[in-house]
Amino acid sequence: MNLRSSPRPLPVWQLGTLAVVGLTGCSAGEAGGPPALEREEGLSQTRPVVRFATRSDASPPLRATPERPAPPPVLATIFEKPRHPLPNRFEAEGAADDEALQAAIEEAAAPGVLGSFAGLANSDNAAVLGSRMLPPDVNGDIGPDHYVQWVNGVLAVYDRTGSRVLGPIAGSRLWQGFGGPCEASNDGDPIALYDHLADRWLMSQFALPNFPSGPFYQCIAVSQTPDPTGAYHRYEFLIDERKMNDYPKLGVGPDAYALAINQYRCELLGCRWAGQGAVAFERDAMLDGLPARMIRFDLERVDPNLGGMLPADLDGPAQAPGVPVPFCQVDDDAWGYSPDQVQCWELAADWVTPGSSTFTFAVALRTAAFNSNMCGYSRNCIPQPGGTPVDALSDRLMARLQLREFGSHRALLVSHTTDVGGDHAGIRWYELRDSGRGWSIEQQGTYAPDGDNRWMGSVAMNGIGDVMLGFSVSSAVTYPSVRVTGRLAEDPAGTMTQGEATLAAGRFYQSHSSGRWGDYSMMAVDPVDDCTFVYTQEYYDSNDPATSAEWVTRWGFVKERDCAGCVSDSDCAQGGGLCCGGSCTAAACVADAACDDANACTIDTCSNAGTCTASCSSTWAACGAIDGCCGPACDGSSDPDCPAAVCGDGACAGAASGEDCRTCSSDCRCSGRSCRNACCGDGVCSNSENDRNCPIDC
Repeated sequence: MNLRSSPRPLPVWQLGTLAVVGLTGCSAGEAGGPPALEREEGLSQTRPVVRFATRSDASPPLRATPERPAPPPVLATIFEKPRHPLPNRFEAEGAADDEALQAAIEEAAAPGVLGSFAGLANSDNAAVLGSRMLPPDVNGDIGPDHYVQWVNGVLAVYDRTGSRVLGPIAGSRLWQGFGGPCEASNDGDPIALYDHLADRWLMSQFALPNFPSGPFYQCIAVSQTPDPTGAYHRYEFLIDERKMNDYPKLGVGPDAYALAINQYRCELLGCRWAGQGAVAFERDAMLDGLPARMIRFDLERVDPNLGGMLPADLDGPAQAPGVPVPFCQVDDDAWGYSPDQVQCWELAADWVTPGSSTFTFAVALRTAAFNSNMCGYSRNCIPQPGGTPVDALSDRLMARLQLREFGSHRALLVSHTTDVGGDHAGIRWYELRDSGRGWSIEQQGTYAPDGDNRWMGSVAMNGIGDVMLGFSVSSAVTYPSVRVTGRLAEDPAGTMTQGEATLAAGRFYQSHSSGRWGDYSMMAVDPVDDCTFVYTQEYYDSNDPATSAEWVTRWGFVKERDCAGCVSDSDCAQGGGLCCGGSCTAAACVADAACDDANACTIDTCSNAGTCTASCSSTWAACGAIDGCCGPACDGSSDPDCPAAVCGDGACAGAASGEDCRTCSSDCRCSGRSCRNACCGDGVCSNSENDRNCPIDC
């Protein structure tokens, strides 16, 4: 069989046995993963590519490098980064029913938001770079004294109280004076990580100086001290002459900085899939500013179906040197693998003899059935109260693939977006566990507790095994917002047992026609206590009529309980002051002012202030006042601040605003098989209508 000519390459275990040098096959896991393959005509032996960084130096302090003047603003210009498809993501549907669905929110207290802070915004790109960008690629990490956030275009450094101490600055300013494409380009797909094992900062983005032609580079900067505003050891690595290193994701480990890349061959008319890539960078040398090597595996000829992998990123205690780095991907059975599964490989970097390094299949784990096909993988999918639907990005795992070492076992945490029915987005999350006999699925669940869509998630576990999941949430009646939920280590498996906490309540929607959203967010764990979580994500806070993509970001500390435990309040002098359920915590609120959800249009209330049962609630201001607010229950007929109904804007305003299925069928169409004789927008929820196919009525 000729793989190149196949319109849909078969899974690798159907192709024979290939003897591979450097890349080896292993026994199958629960899902019957691929055994070793025999040599096939047209497939060559695969050895890792080993090369030194093509450029390196030591920088002056970042805070001392002068910012170059911003170019003249290009009014209303939005640079959209293309989304490149992964292999075999056709419109075939996966499983009809999600076997791990959690369809209700638990009634337990929500995680406590200990601090929520404004992050970078697209207006920062406009101020620094002269234009805006989509999507933002929001990510950031927390250290002992700083939080570093980096989005496409610009980065900033904050102290732990949310005050900005540096920035916004162009991401490429990390390489100012360095020369080459890392200084000249600011192409994005950024990653900011705190290397807690060394108390250093790891910063990276790709450089595509001649796109769509090569060569293609990865730019990496490692701080020389714990101060992210200080000096860096800077490196430029040539990844490949012809293959683009798209969607690069980094992970920290004791032996290497690990990178997963989706590879493409690009031309003026577009890009074609060119295989999964996996790279190890020489961490010890980079921490000391020495000449450093990379070890790169190109997996296209081993299995062209491999794609969308993430490398493990270690939190907490160090693991033993020499332990391979896991790389994992998710596979819907509709993509050619069967059954639905999480597939993991392992990279073992040998820095004494780098050519002997291996990238080895570890296991394919059968998951509970799921369907990844949101809207045929269209970029316009997740509904908003207005504008155009946004991207679900349901074809891959969402960063990070978090790794933890517990002594008795190792754990991996990761998530991805699924369709729980009728293009309704939920988040499937997993804990994989290795107790010394290989990886298995310890628990899994799909979080979709109501009619809103939840997607673009990031999940992590703290030092006592509690889990936190952050995500975007939106629907036809819910503005895109930032929320978190979680579970305690002792809770029943497969369920997010906490309520939801809001890090930022959206007040508007994205109207840019591309629908680009994400492409990722990040849930980190505070290294100071290895207990508190820190999450960052995008949302929309206001309407700027001059642009269709005025996204903003939020980052903040969230916590489920104190990890030390308690018996009485006197045990909690340093842990929040209250002993609630055996854990030290702060009251969710002590006054109404503490419940500010950053939405000027809501009335915030603290119930049972200062107690273990304290809780915040927010209600929208009444319709009718001229206050700049248009609540979800208001429309153009009841509130002068609400826009008049506009047929064709994708939102059904309802009969009160002159819009129903008769006057504007494009906006008020009932969607689904059960819509016979239903008229959305007429104010009556008929037997065939529900909150998903006709939310304006139901």
